Amino acid sequence: MIVDERTVAFINSLDPGNTPFLNEIEKEAKETNVPIIRTEMQSFIKLLLAMKKPASILEIGCAIGFSTLLMSEYAPEGCRITTIEKYEKRIPIAKENFKRAGKEDCITLLEGDAQDWLKKLDGTYDFIFMDAAKGQYINFLPDILRLMKEGSLLLSDNVLQDGDVIQSRYAVTRRNRTIHTRMRDYLYELKHHPQLKTAILPVGDGLTLSVKV
Repeated sequence: MIVDERTVAFINSLDPGNTPFLNEIEKEAKETNVPIIRTEMQSFIKLLLAMKKPASILEIGCAIGFSTLLMSEYAPEGCRITTIEKYEKRIPIAKENFKRAGKEDCITLLEGDAQDWLKKLDGTYDFIFMDAAKGQYINFLPDILRLMKEGSLLLSDNVLQDGDVIQSRYAVTRRNRTIHTRMRDYLYELKHHPQLKTAILPVGDGLTLSVKV
């Protein structure tokens, strides 16, 4: 945890919560050890959706569809969501959850590797949520930028890696060094790219919010 646990617990205790169906999906995810976005990230997404009022959303990494359904619930009526998921065992669960929610008409699930799909997509999106393999964020970025228009938002989750990203490369385990290096590169690129204005915030496990200018 990158923020004091008691502070986070207090902030989350004030949260009004979600719909009963979203609570049910969240409970199922926790019981089956499927990682989903934290309560503080859920609140932040709801705020952004209320401010931005996107007509189109792209999500990279949906797992069993909790974050997808959360965005669908709190986005404006008529908003369309395209989400990408690679993990074969979670895809049918996500599809079933979309069906249970009655959201099949407004959510499009693309099955397979995000890097392949991103190259095939065209048009632009008002809001993009990045929550996939952390070592791939930097590789996804060129296509993400192509799919953004002026004013589009890019929200990236888990960018501080439980604080590991601030450590020396040699202070993290050998198997995590590639991810560590790539995430640092990603953060640097977001902060220095001429087409983006970016804030890095210690919310949840760290997030970045970028706007295309």
